[in-house]
Amino acid sequence: QVQLVESGGGLVQAGGSLRLSCAASRSIRLYVMNWYRRAPGKERELVARITTGGDTNYAGSVKGRFTISRDNAKNTVYLQMNNLKPDDTAVYYCNVDLYPSRYWGQGTQVTVSS
Repeated sequence: QVQLVESGGGLVQAGGSLRLSCAASRSIRLYVMNWYRRAPGKERELVARITTGGDTNYAGSVKGRFTISRDNAKNTVYLQMNNLKPDDTAVYYCNVDLYPSRYWGQGTQVTVSS
C-alpha cells in the first residue's frame, strides 16, 4: 500500500503558474507515476506520466506548458504548470498503480480565472 498527498493547488489568474507536489508514504523509485485531473462535468483525464527512467508523456492540451518530474530521494512527484488557462480548472490527483490496486491522493483544487 501507499498513501499519496497532493499539495500546491490554488487560485491563479490565466497565464500564471502553479507547482503541484505529490508526497508518497513509501519509495516510488520502481513505479510509474501519474497526474490526472477531473474538471466539473467532465471525465477524469490523464495529464502527465513519468516512468522510472524519467521518460515523460503529456496530454495534448498541456504539452509545452506542464512539466512532470520526480525526486525519488524525497518520494515526491511534481507537476509544474505554466501559462495556465481557465480550461485547466480541475481537481488534480496523483496516482500510482501497484498491481492489482490503484492508489490515489485526495486531490488538490486548481482554479484558473480569466
